[in-house]
Amino acid sequence: MTDAPVKAPVSLSELAFVFLKLGSIAFGGPAAHIAMMEDEFVRKRRWITEEDFLDRVAAASLIPGPSSTEVGIFIGRSLRGWTGLIVAGSCFIIPAAFLVSLIAAAYVRFGSLPQAEGILRAIKAVVIAIIMQALWNLGKTAAKTRLLALIGVASVVLNFVGVSPLLVLMFAGASSGIVQWLQERKSNPVALCAISLSKVFSPTGLTGLAVAVAMPISLGRLFLSFLKIGSLVFGSGYVLLAFLRSEFVDHLHWLTEKQLIDSVAVGQFTPGPVFATATFIGYLLGGLPGAVVATLGIFVPGFVFVAISGPLIPKLRRSPAAGAVLDGVVVGSLALIAVVAWQLGKAAIRDWLTISILAVSVIAIFRLKINSAWLILGAAIVGWIARG
Repeated sequence: MTDAPVKAPVSLSELAFVFLKLGSIAFGGPAAHIAMMEDEFVRKRRWITEEDFLDRVAAASLIPGPSSTEVGIFIGRSLRGWTGLIVAGSCFIIPAAFLVSLIAAAYVRFGSLPQAEGILRAIKAVVIAIIMQALWNLGKTAAKTRLLALIGVASVVLNFVGVSPLLVLMFAGASSGIVQWLQERKSNPVALCAISLSKVFSPTGLTGLAVAVAMPISLGRLFLSFLKIGSLVFGSGYVLLAFLRSEFVDHLHWLTEKQLIDSVAVGQFTPGPVFATATFIGYLLGGLPGAVVATLGIFVPGFVFVAISGPLIPKLRRSPAAGAVLDGVVVGSLALIAVVAWQLGKAAIRDWLTISILAVSVIAIFRLKINSAWLILGAAIVGWIARG
């Protein structure tokens, strides 16, 4: 595997257009975003192979920050180098940041969120079908041995019983790597690979900077707070919620609990990265400049981590032991996505309308190969009509 652009180079304008589109329609959180990227870049456009895509999903799972955004940044880098890295990540983030800023302006004026529950309820049913398709396609590639399939099942069970996502990924990678090492009977233990990875992906540099600098309440302090959060957060939006509460409610006393919950809700029901929650908070605290500063602060670490770790993926693949660890992390990542899909399905599929939308979406995606963007638009219209 190489980290070079594809044989027919993708233009920057085309790369920007696709990521702007995804950033405008990618509802449902990281699992759905990754599913849409797989559909767009692997199956439709064939810009990247399934194996390369899975490697980048695994790498994004190992570093802090918004995992689906980082997958997009990885793809941009592999297609067009450093320029592609910036274009892909920025174009995926910009639509969400723009929309969230508009919602925040309305929130500041009216004191509440737009009523979008009906639309969101319908869209989530389509999102589950999209995730199902991605799991089916990627799972066939990732579970290439019985061992990896078994590790995937075990990872699902571990996550279901409450083991943290990071520990699940460590278990999956270590299990696959240790078996590979035992089979080859080499003297260098796979732990060395894990140690090397931990050094590379360590966020201590940025985190230390954010923690060490004490500033009065200002745009600079706001930037540092979000820089720290973006450097530390692994996992779902619920993990992000814990960090935001600790920083802005308990420590700085800049937000009320209601404002915090509303901020996270906006990040959940708008398309694009859930981390766009930072844009909403930044607008509440500092207007448009605050929104820009907060958005930069929380997303900059993801760009840095991808830039550092991106060149290592091909090198890891050339080492049998390190490649085995990466294979394990891949199936562990898919297991986490499967658990998220199950949890989302339990919460979202609750009545005849959502059951019907899910059934139609599954048929449309698996059998009729209809573009997911049209399904999301159709579901939004149905949800709007049915909300009354």
